[in-house]
Amino acid sequence: MSDKNFDPKHNEGDQSEEMKEEGSPVEPVSDSSADTDTDTDTDTDTDTDTDTDTDTDTDASADVQDEEKDAVDRELEIFQDMQRLQADFVNYRSRVERDRGAERQSAISEAIRAFLPALDDLTRAESHGDLLEGSPMAAVAQKLRAAGEKFGLVSFGAKGDRFDPALHDALVQNPNPEVTVAEVADVIEPGYKIQDRLLRPAKVAVFLPAE
Repeated sequence: MSDKNFDPKHNEGDQSEEMKEEGSPVEPVSDSSADTDTDTDTDTDTDTDTDTDTDTDTDASADVQDEEKDAVDRELEIFQDMQRLQADFVNYRSRVERDRGAERQSAISEAIRAFLPALDDLTRAESHGDLLEGSPMAAVAQKLRAAGEKFGLVSFGAKGDRFDPALHDALVQNPNPEVTVAEVADVIEPGYKIQDRLLRPAKVAVFLPAE
């Protein structure tokens, strides 16, 4: 065989025709399909990350809301405790002031009760004309009465008053057809009280209705 008759280009053309005749050639894979699959996988991963971030944000928001609710509950509890403490303090202060006032009133009452017998003697002496106006004893009686009035001392018991066993001590009882209810016939010793506190009942003689 002569080398001059050998044509490579001609042989290549023949081989291509033979390959076409023997079977269909394998088509190359398209780059666009590979890119589509890659994009799909990327989108799936992105969606998964987005869902995870959303769940994380939701859990974090729920935790923040729970913490805020707990803080509000604690503040409300502290506020209620402070209100109770304030109410207890107000009640305690009122009770202390009330007790202090009662103790003060009791001390004043006992002090005045101690000089009532002297005031009785001066009153009897005055009623009998033994206390002359301007005399030293008259001045003493006036000062004692002024001291008692300063602390609210008042005397009670007068002839003709309706008899009250809570205020009067009946030393003498006489029937009288002219009265329909028991009344004071005479005052032996006047009674005394400071405001609503009774220091001593009045000692009286009483007229009783006749049967």
